[in-house]
Order: sequence, then C-alpha cells, then structure tokens
Amino acid sequence: MSPASADDNPLLFINQKPNVELQNQNRSCRFTGSSGRPINKELESEPINDYSSVISIDMLYSNGSSSNELPNYPLLLSFNNLSYSVKVGQKLLPSLPFFGSPDDVKKTKLLLDDISGVAREGEITAILGASGSSKTTLMDAIAGRISKQRLKGTVTLNGEVLGSKLLKIISAYVMQDDLLYSMLTIEETLMFSAEFRLPRSLSKEKKRKRVDALIDQLGLRSAAMTIIGDEQHRGVSGGERRRVSIGVDIIHDPILLFLDEPISGLDSTSAFNVVKVLKEIAKSGSIVIMSIHQPSHRILSLLDRLIFLSNGQAVCSEAPSNLSQFFGAFGHRIPENENQAEFALDLIRDLEDSPGGVSALVEFNKSQQYSKRDLDEPKCELKDAIKASIVKGKLVTTGTASNDDIGSDLTSLVQTHANPFWIEMMILSKRLMINSKRMPELFVVRFATVFAAAIITAGLYWQLDNSPKGTQGRIGFFGFGITLIFFQCSREIPVFLQERHIFIRETAYNAYRVSSYLLAHSLVPIPSMIILSLVFAATTFWAVGLAGGFSGFLFFFIIICISFWVGSSFIALISGLVSHVMVGFIIVACLLGYFLVFSGAYIPRDQMSSFWVLLHYTSLVKYPFQSILQNEYGDDSTKCFVRGVQFFEDTIFVHLPESVKIKLLKSMGHVLGKNITGSSCLATGGKILEHSGATDISKWKCFWLTVGFGVLFRVLFYFILLLGGKNKRM
Repeated sequence: MSPASADDNPLLFINQKPNVELQNQNRSCRFTGSSGRPINKELESEPINDYSSVISIDMLYSNGSSSNELPNYPLLLSFNNLSYSVKVGQKLLPSLPFFGSPDDVKKTKLLLDDISGVAREGEITAILGASGSSKTTLMDAIAGRISKQRLKGTVTLNGEVLGSKLLKIISAYVMQDDLLYSMLTIEETLMFSAEFRLPRSLSKEKKRKRVDALIDQLGLRSAAMTIIGDEQHRGVSGGERRRVSIGVDIIHDPILLFLDEPISGLDSTSAFNVVKVLKEIAKSGSIVIMSIHQPSHRILSLLDRLIFLSNGQAVCSEAPSNLSQFFGAFGHRIPENENQAEFALDLIRDLEDSPGGVSALVEFNKSQQYSKRDLDEPKCELKDAIKASIVKGKLVTTGTASNDDIGSDLTSLVQTHANPFWIEMMILSKRLMINSKRMPELFVVRFATVFAAAIITAGLYWQLDNSPKGTQGRIGFFGFGITLIFFQCSREIPVFLQERHIFIRETAYNAYRVSSYLLAHSLVPIPSMIILSLVFAATTFWAVGLAGGFSGFLFFFIIICISFWVGSSFIALISGLVSHVMVGFIIVACLLGYFLVFSGAYIPRDQMSSFWVLLHYTSLVKYPFQSILQNEYGDDSTKCFVRGVQFFEDTIFVHLPESVKIKLLKSMGHVLGKNITGSSCLATGGKILEHSGATDISKWKCFWLTVGFGVLFRVLFYFILLLGGKNKRM
C-alpha cells in the first residue's frame, strides 16, 4: 500500500499540493513517494468541500517554499529508566480494611526495574520473556496504562514526553483476548469501528473503502461476511478472529500500535500470518510494539528489535541479527542452526536459577546500550514527524486548527471524539439491535419464561373474589409479581460482564462517550420490555380478577413495564460493581429478598418497628407494589370487600355455624353502638389500604418514585463506568 496514494490508502482524504517544501529551523526534508519519485497529479485525491472536517495539507508547508517530495521524518519512541512496583499483602479480605490481623504487612514487589529502550517507525519491537517476567507490564507502562503517580521514568516520542490525551489519539492497544461481538460479521465489526473512529465528515462510501482496504490488508476477504462466532455459534477461525481484533484498533491507522501477545494460542501458520500483517502495518509508517512468548524462526525473521526481560529487568535489547554477536561477547556463543530466540530464553532461564542470577547480563546489556546511545537520538521535532505521518495517510484528523495552533498544541490535530453524542448513540443502538436480532433464541426463552410465569401465577390466583381471602390473595399476587419481574431482569449481569472489556477497550481510545453507551443500553431494550410487560399484564389482569376495567389494566401494564426498566437499571448497577457472574446473582438474590420482605406485602408498615421503617422506604418493590395496590382498592372507596360473616374468614371462628357468626356480629355491633348484620359492609378499599400501610404516598407519586429509582441507578452506573473505564493500573 503506497503511503501517499489515496487510491491505495483510503485514509488519505486530503488535498495534496505539489511543489512545496517544509522547513524546520535549519533542517529541510523533501517530499517523495514511497518509491522515491516526485508526487504528481495522479496522486491527488478527490477534492472535498468541507475543509473544516480535515486538516488541509496547506497547513503542513511553509510559505514561499517549493519541493516535490514527501518528508522522511522518522518517529522514535524512547522509554528511559522505567520502574514500577506494587504492594502485595497476605490479608484474607484486602478490600475490607477492618479485617486482618495487625501483623499483616504489605510487601513491595518490583515489577519493572530501571528499563530503557527504543522503538522506531517502520519496525516491530518484540518484548520476550518467560511467564511472570513483566512483559505486559512493560508494554502497559509504555502505552500509558499505568498511573503516572506510580510509574517512575519517562516515555517520549521524538524527545517529547507523551501526554495521555495525545497518546489516546495517535495510538491503539490490542488486548490479548479477542473482545468482539459474536453475532456481527467481520465486515460489520470493522464498519462499526470505522463509524466510531473515523471523522463524521467522511462519507459512508469512503469509510467503506477504508474497511475494504483493511480487510484486504488483513487477509480476511474470504471470511468478510462470516460472523465472529462463539461457543454456541460457529464463526471465524482463531487466527482470523485475532486479525479482526487488530483491525478494529487500527481502523484509524494509528502511529503507535501495542499488542499484548497477539499470537498466543494460535497455530504456527496463523501466528505467522498475524505477524506478517503487523510487519506491513509497521512498514506503512507505524511503530509496532508487541509482547510474545517464544517466536518461531519464521516469525523471528519478521521482527526488527527484541527486548528480553527477566523478573522485570531488561537483559538484552538487540536486533535479531545481532543476537549472536551480543551473546558471543557475553561469553555464550549461539550454535549454528539454533533458533536464536529460544537459545536466549533458555540461557536466561538457566541464569535465573544460578547463584548470581541475571545481574551480570543486565549490566552487560546496559553497557551495550550505552555505547549506542548516539544512534537513538530523534532526527526531528514531534510536531513535524506527526504532520509528515498525516501526509503519508496515518491517522484521520478532524481538527480545524491553524498551522500555528498545531505547533503549540499537538492534540489540536484530532478531536477527542469523531462523532457528536447523538450519532454515537445511534451507532451503538444499531450495533446492539443487530447483535440481539441474530440471537432470537434469547428473547424467545425470556418470552417463554415470562409467559409461563404469568400462566402459573394466574392459575394460583384465579378469579379472586371481593372477600378477605381474595384481598389477601391480591396482596400476595402484587408482591410476588413485582419481585418476579425484577428477577427476570437478572439476565443483564452476564450480558454486561461479557461487554465490559469491549466497553473499556473502545472508550479508552475515545471511540464514544460513556453517556452515549449508557443511553443506548437504557433505550434499546425498551421495545422488548413493552412486549414482555404486555404479555404478563394481559395474561394475569383479567385471570386474577383485578378491578378497574381498561383504565385499571392500562395503569397495571405501565407499572409492570416501568418495573422491567427499573429492574434492568438496578441489575446494570450491580453488574458494574462485580466481576463474576455468580457473585452478581448472589447479591441480586439477597437484595431482592430484602426488597420483598420490607415492601409491605407481607408485613404492613404500621407493624414494623421504627428501626426498620427506613428499610421499608428504600425497598425497590414498595413503590410499584403500593401503586398497583392503590390502583385496585383506591379508585372506588365505596366498594365493599368485607361483608357480614366474611369478617370471620381466616380466624379461629371460621368453622362456627353461620347463625352463631350472626349473633357474634350483633353482639359486636351492640358494643360498638352500631347495627351490624350478616350483610353489613365492614371494610371498604380505603380501609384495606389503611390496614396495609399503603396510604402514605399516592399511586402516581409511587410511579414517579419508581422512575426516580431507575434514573438514580443509571446515574450511579454512569459513574461506575466512568471510573471503571480508565483502564489504568494503580
């Protein structure tokens, strides 16, 4: 792929201007194509009308200059004296500071010990070492994924310290696990990544061209329309999945690319193909840094620089071609026809087990690197190097800064987010709906579960009459039904836990805002909630014999629907706090049990001691339960629910003859000064509400309080996502 060709590189959607020259103080560079020939009009891309959407190439040239070649401004990433330690202890409950004995002492473990090195544009730098040698830790330190307060040393690009904001813009980090939506095809996955990362000013057609070019570059054309797949759905192979993961993060053609063990778990052919793709990415003008366990001879031939680690120390930093000379000078000659990387790793392992350890090799490596320090000096300033990278097609810029602005602030090259809030929400919603649509069995199972629960519940509480038994049955039905709805929402726990790492990866590099993700996940499930609510309400309302007619049914349906949404919000909050599915289910079961006990369905508020009243008002079940209880008994205050001898139901006098019950009623009326007969109304709906402690808040206030709980849970979930999505070690 020619770096200066818009036809070959669809990222290069900028007007190119021949016969100009870029001056940088006393240094000048000539603009040439990858083949060394001058740029001509054949390389000019299609003009664009919206110049505010991309950086014009005019910004990259000084006035009055002339040249006809692209600049060769090499990027040089340097990391110097990196040290990082963590405190480890033996506490049984480290998250609870009041547990553990006073003798518990936290020890400091050094993960990185004074490591220095460089990585150059156009090269693959591989970090090698045994398990536990801090390969990923070193890469995280270079990639800015460790808190600056804990990390000692500096990371610079062309001599300038990299800030976290600029690093997010110009880099990408491919995690070890393939974090992808299982039911999207390769093309859809990369297209959604393009929608998130590429400027909104680029047309859909140009974004699709970029995706098609990337599919060809990754060697995925034959599988482009195949879904990613998972354990239940057959999809692409492991090697193809890994290349898709790389493609998702390089859609915007970053300058820095970090990969955490990209060939781990792959067969030799798939691993070689992945590294071959990385080599092409490096040649296009990127700095590629990857961790790897033990490369084969073929893979070793594709690597440009190796950094061997042992217990957090750099023991060798050389090009593969120099390994034999390095270890020969150290006194351990590499035999001919031996895999040099394997020999080095075996030697390091032997030295680790020796009395002196690897200290001698560490000092020898430092002396070798010190002798080459003059070769690792940057040849130009960072702003010029980044500008030249953009000219070659690296990055996609959406800034509107002037040339002077760019010189003072490199982050003005690119906006923080490529799309406005509402576009992000639309893209996220579309992706969620496609992924869900292709797994209809999940909704079918949920639908069947709700319908079966509604049928069983309707059968248990079939056609309740207006008697004390009927009233008791209705109260039990309302409490049980609302709690059942909340339990149905517990499916959100595994769903979010599966998406958590995708969310962290995408938001870590500004693919979209946390608020966009939150609203998309809040709104997309609503249609399915409406269907499930309608099924439950329509199946139970008339079967149980609830009052209120159509208006009563409509309110009952609204409460069931809002309970589904609030339950989903509550489960989302819990899923943001836990890291394991079973832990989440246990917490949800305990909390829903507490909500039901203190809702007033089984113990009226007036019968609770003042100590427990606060828990009653914090019960999530209380408000939807009380609202539908008032919907049933509060609309017609004159309707009678306990008449005459019905008073003795559910008492020890229930088996007395009816004549005796009437005499008892007359005696009670004589004492109370009232005429009570066998047909006298003893309790209306209002009295039942008073006895149940359900008169303190009206039904519509209960509705709005229920909605308020849902909003509160979503807001808390937002802050959890905001804090948990920083993706940095502390």
